[in-house]
Amino acid sequence: MASNVHLIIAQANENLTENVKNATEKTPSTPEGMAVAYGSLVIMAMLPIFFGSYRSVAYHKENKPEKMTKKDAAIFPIMASCALVALYIVFKLFSKEYINLLLTGYFFFLGVLALTHLLSPVVSKLVPAAIPNIPFHILFKQGEGDNTQFLIDYRFSTYDVVSLIACSLVGAWYLIQKHWVANNLFGLAFAVNAVELLHLNNVVTGCILLCGLFFYDIFWVFGTDVMVTVAKSFEAPIKLVFPQDLLQNGLAANNFAMLGLGDIVIPGIFIALLLRFDNSLKRKTKTYFHASVIAYFLGLMATIFVMHVFKHAQPALLYLVPACLGTPLSLALLKGDLTAMFKYEDSPENEKSEEKKIETQPKQEAKKAK
Repeated sequence: MASNVHLIIAQANENLTENVKNATEKTPSTPEGMAVAYGSLVIMAMLPIFFGSYRSVAYHKENKPEKMTKKDAAIFPIMASCALVALYIVFKLFSKEYINLLLTGYFFFLGVLALTHLLSPVVSKLVPAAIPNIPFHILFKQGEGDNTQFLIDYRFSTYDVVSLIACSLVGAWYLIQKHWVANNLFGLAFAVNAVELLHLNNVVTGCILLCGLFFYDIFWVFGTDVMVTVAKSFEAPIKLVFPQDLLQNGLAANNFAMLGLGDIVIPGIFIALLLRFDNSLKRKTKTYFHASVIAYFLGLMATIFVMHVFKHAQPALLYLVPACLGTPLSLALLKGDLTAMFKYEDSPENEKSEEKKIETQPKQEAKKAK
């Protein structure tokens, strides 16, 4: 037994030494490799925004999502700063290996659930017909009558279980090797789910949130080394990475370019709101959504260009926020939709009340006629 323990410890030390060696001996990036890496990051950033926005429309129709209020938007940069400083202090006081070990286990479960939620419809279509699709319903409530509170109300099927098992294999891959492909699968799942499920109620709330995080990002990147230190120390799928030496080393590449999920999700939930606003206008084109997606792309390209020229980490929201706010607001001013945009409330209750008013108007007019 003791010999097995020593063998495991020796193997762990060998793996650790090899990882440190690989981390320090990075292959220099070539112009072609950098172009592939940054191009791939841009594409991976656009996908969650595009698909997450359309999924948010469907989710908004089928559910009653919680909305971020103006107060929540104003406080969010302060809370994010506190969390960032807390992580920075923890990484300074404690061993990075042990902290990342805890984070790995935590994000393993979150990543598997997020990936299952995203891929379950796809996997369900691939499951053989020989496997029956049996529905299940887990219900756990507290109280009776009017005081009933549903603590757990979850429906799933055997096909969802198959999807969970398949996504658990990806989770095991990430847990064992922390491979960059597995990291990106989890990161994309987190980003799509966040854009789908996090809802802003109106444009004013979105402006408060984006402007607050605009200054937050500038201060913590340019003013201190806190954000860069945490980003490099935090080994979790909260960022998308792509190797700049992929052309030389293939899947074993280790010289990564990265993009934080916050630079995708924060503009993404605002762009998703604009898509729902476009739908409320009942027009054939999605003008504000498409314009904002193009603006996000240009803002991201500007971030990469400046970072490449100055050889220094850049706060992406410095370029993304003006692009994603300025473009739709300027376009709305030109098209005469600015008032309607600021009056728009992304609330199912308001939509239902408007539908009821439309339905009751003919009845009221008929009564007056009698």
